[in-house]
Amino acid sequence: MGNNGWGNQSTKIWVGIAIGAAVGLGIALSRRKQSRWDSAREFGQRISDRSADLADATQDLLQRARTIYEEGRKVVEDAGHLWSHGRKLVGVR
Repeated sequence: MGNNGWGNQSTKIWVGIAIGAAVGLGIALSRRKQSRWDSAREFGQRISDRSADLADATQDLLQRARTIYEEGRKVVEDAGHLWSHGRKLVGVR
């Protein structure tokens, strides 16, 4: 799988998480004593004010996930080589 395909999928996942969190917070805010429209407007304003922070945090999380993925892939490859080498030493085909 290429980095572009993986990056696009993970971006979609994080956008989905952000939207889900926004909906959940919107519902929680709407249950307060303020009117729903006031809460939604305030929430929307807070999200737009913090969108750059959200983008930075998401980018950082994506980079960390890529690093973990790459390191895990290397460990699996090394384990496969060790397994193959061990089978040759024992004489198993």
